[in-house]
Amino acid sequence: MEDRLASPVQYVRGVGPVRAEALRSVGVESVEDLLLYAPRRYVDRRHCSPIGELREGETATVLAQVLAAGTARGRRPRFVARLGDGTAVLEAVWFQGLNYVQGALRPGDVVVLSGRVGSYRGHLQIPHPEFEVLGGAGEATEEGDLLEESLHAGGLIPVYPLSAELRSVGLASRGLRRILRNTLDAVASDLEDPLPEWLRVRRDLLALDRAYEGLHFPADPEEAEAARHRLAYEEFFYLELLLADRQGHRQRRPGQALRTWGPLVRRYLEGVGFTLTRAQQRVLAEIFEDLGRPHPMNRLLQGDVGSGKTVVAACTLLTAVENGLQGALMAPTEILAEQHHGRLRVELGALGIPVHLLSARLTSAERTGLLERLRSGEPGLVVGTHALIQEDVDFGRLGVVVVDEQHRFGVLQRGALPAKGTAPDVLVMTATPIPRTLAMTLYGDLDTSVIDELPPGRQPVETHRFPLARNERVEARVRIALEEGRQVFWVFPLVEESAKSDLQAAVTAYERLRSGPLCEHRIGLVHGRLRAEEKDAVMSAFRSGEIGLLVATTVIEVGVDVPDASLILIQHAERFGLSQLHQLRGRVGRGGGQAVCVLLEGDELTAEAEQRLQAMVETTDGFRIAEADLRIRGPGEFFGTRQHGLPGLRVADLVGDAPLLALARQDAFGLLAGDGDERGDALPVTEEVREGWRRTIVRRLGEKIVLGGIA
Repeated sequence: MEDRLASPVQYVRGVGPVRAEALRSVGVESVEDLLLYAPRRYVDRRHCSPIGELREGETATVLAQVLAAGTARGRRPRFVARLGDGTAVLEAVWFQGLNYVQGALRPGDVVVLSGRVGSYRGHLQIPHPEFEVLGGAGEATEEGDLLEESLHAGGLIPVYPLSAELRSVGLASRGLRRILRNTLDAVASDLEDPLPEWLRVRRDLLALDRAYEGLHFPADPEEAEAARHRLAYEEFFYLELLLADRQGHRQRRPGQALRTWGPLVRRYLEGVGFTLTRAQQRVLAEIFEDLGRPHPMNRLLQGDVGSGKTVVAACTLLTAVENGLQGALMAPTEILAEQHHGRLRVELGALGIPVHLLSARLTSAERTGLLERLRSGEPGLVVGTHALIQEDVDFGRLGVVVVDEQHRFGVLQRGALPAKGTAPDVLVMTATPIPRTLAMTLYGDLDTSVIDELPPGRQPVETHRFPLARNERVEARVRIALEEGRQVFWVFPLVEESAKSDLQAAVTAYERLRSGPLCEHRIGLVHGRLRAEEKDAVMSAFRSGEIGLLVATTVIEVGVDVPDASLILIQHAERFGLSQLHQLRGRVGRGGGQAVCVLLEGDELTAEAEQRLQAMVETTDGFRIAEADLRIRGPGEFFGTRQHGLPGLRVADLVGDAPLLALARQDAFGLLAGDGDERGDALPVTEEVREGWRRTIVRRLGEKIVLGGIA
């Protein structure tokens, strides 16, 4: 049976090579993919209404005969069909797809149609109804007989997500329903349920064949929801089973237990000039407990912008050096890598710790020398970007890896640096908090620490919205801030203006401001097209206070630390993502005192943009921002999760199904750990069941997924 589920969808009756290619546009390549292609909604057509009882404004399904049909000319051509059922007459009208409708509807046909009832010149009318021809002239019109034979009326009718490719080959919702009916009829009797019966009973889940039938052809809304519930649980269960197995596999790998809280760490903490917050102390204790175990650490550190993750990372890296090993810190941008290097070199250099920067700006001789030192295993630290995972970079004794702003790296990039050592301890960090449901899927195999407390004296950044048309007031506010000796960021979405866009650009604004309203102040410009040395010079001047106003693109989004910056303006804020806006806001208020973020918005906002901007005004809590971002954008877009290792969920909803995800996680982790039921009896997970799970995981999530014990 598994071979049939994995077989190409083109072998389904009614598909063929052309339609198979169109189905690939929506991710359907196999028979199982087709069965898991979930409807986005259902239309209730369980009962047909007599035309004589229709009321304007209601959505109704009607069974009637075509009395007349044809194209009506006028200012806008349209196809009109007059239909009757013996109680009254109804018009159906189409303004698009006239050739298709004209070929499909003829006088005398018996049809079922569904849509919203309106009126035109005193006549009842349904514009653009969905319809199906049930019989030709003279055929039986007994309602029950005709509807029994129809896939598109007489029940709860699924409506599927569509693409232009699907529509072009006749696979709109009606066409999909036909091939799904063919598929279910062909495979339903042979389906083997991979979930054991005792687990289905425990979680009150439908059997697999009933779930597929109920998803695509439910008798009522309750059956549709029960089917979706079963298949959503199954998706979560396999994903969590994979994560549980990965975690178990890592915990079984031999590592090296490190000595923690050594003299270097203590001297470093004494020299930072402040006392760690309770949250920092708690997180550091969790990390050091991991480092002291004989298995490699795999921990995710979440902390809002400015919460003090860098100090924790420095202590983690120092522990490697205290144990005669090497530490590596990978950052997503050159600016952030250089900032980390500069800070660590100053703070750790005083302790005699070598801190290297692997940068594209090294001369050939400098790079060769550094690579030799890394290969030799000489204890010390190295900071870099993607340069750290290039093929010619080897470590002799890599002990600890820290990946900063890890969501900016692809899943393969994140794994490449630890692969350069022998089971090193790994800490991945993010300043963009991850909603709990997404953390359980993206990072469910990692232990998690959260710094949920800001340093003493740090005030929340005030956030305001202003229309772009009030630019003069905004510039006056900037002038006042500069005259008071405060520093300002002004962020633009583009480097240079384009004929294809109405967005204002950084270069244009820079030239206008320095020659116009703010000409008496020193203004800098930084963007991604500048050479590295040019960016360095500008950023150094801004950090030192020589530059008061920095005009920039999002190149300053992550990690740029300028304590005296207290005002940030974000031009065309509606064009930025919520996570990005929150990161940009985090560039100010890092040195104490009240900081302000001004969101400058265009005239026309989409509903989604309005939600993003309002969320920014209402909260500075990164976790609330993350939850709002997940709600607004959905999991498929959050963090660009497709490139970051989250398999596409076909049925489950990370936002709405959070309790179901928690259940599936509990079951998956418990079963692989050998947990018992409520009586303490071991649950019956046979090798045959495990093998079935393994095959399903590989089939659903891909051959390239590395499995541990399940495989």
